[in-house]
Amino acid sequence: MTATLSLPAPAKLNRMLHITGQRADGYHELQTLFQFLDHGDRLDFTLRDDAAIHLAPAIEGVPAESNLIMRAARLLREAAVARGQVASSNDLPGVDIRLKKVLPMGGGLGGGSSDAATTLLALDHLWKLELDLDTLAELGLALGADVPVFVRGFSAWAEGIGERLEPAPLDTPWFVVIHPGIEVATPTVFGHPQLTRSSPAISMARALQGGRNDCEVVVRTLYPAVADALDWLDQFGTARLTGTGACVFCAFDDARQASKVLGRLDSERPTWHAFMARGCNLSPLHAALASA
Repeated sequence: MTATLSLPAPAKLNRMLHITGQRADGYHELQTLFQFLDHGDRLDFTLRDDAAIHLAPAIEGVPAESNLIMRAARLLREAAVARGQVASSNDLPGVDIRLKKVLPMGGGLGGGSSDAATTLLALDHLWKLELDLDTLAELGLALGADVPVFVRGFSAWAEGIGERLEPAPLDTPWFVVIHPGIEVATPTVFGHPQLTRSSPAISMARALQGGRNDCEVVVRTLYPAVADALDWLDQFGTARLTGTGACVFCAFDDARQASKVLGRLDSERPTWHAFMARGCNLSPLHAALASA
């Protein structure tokens, strides 16, 4: 088997996000447009001579056993056994996984979900399981609602809890993304009594013309730092929240404009973390895998 593999785990943006209802199990029905960025985490995988799975470095506040990367690796190994591809989990080599973490926790950029998807695709490749994307996306859904879009690797219109995906070619502007230095608790936002839960359902064609993020009003109220970032970025275009935040973004026609805004931010808001990145329709993960 190939012994090593290094792959990106790209960020995503929710170009819009409408909440159209709430299910009996508490999950919210969504409509959203996912787009990838050419910016994100990176994971290095090295097969071992034994069956152990190790992840380094540790992420503060996240026990290794509950880390989505570890859970994805174990889930894929269990699936290989259940499908009869190997007799036992010990028949697959272990792996050392090294994570270069770039994306902030609680930022709405999908970092944990992207890491999990990269792990599923990387180990499917290294272990030569050759599972199709439908199967890998189904496994990913067990880890989180955002994992399937990273597994499938194309910008998408999503409905349901985010698992019903339809490819959606989007424009690919440059984005400035700001993280105002706080972490947003997603359960708090989705559990808030003032959250809009009854937006009328729209078509993908309508969403491609533009939309809002229904979480923004609540997040602005609960997290003044996010409201400040949105207001600051609104000077240069239409600022949006991605997911439940804390990250906010604005689109620009070219890299020069985005770079100019970053320069202003460095001088006016030096405590914020920000970056610029190009929007992508094909995930950088899938582009990398195609040449692996």
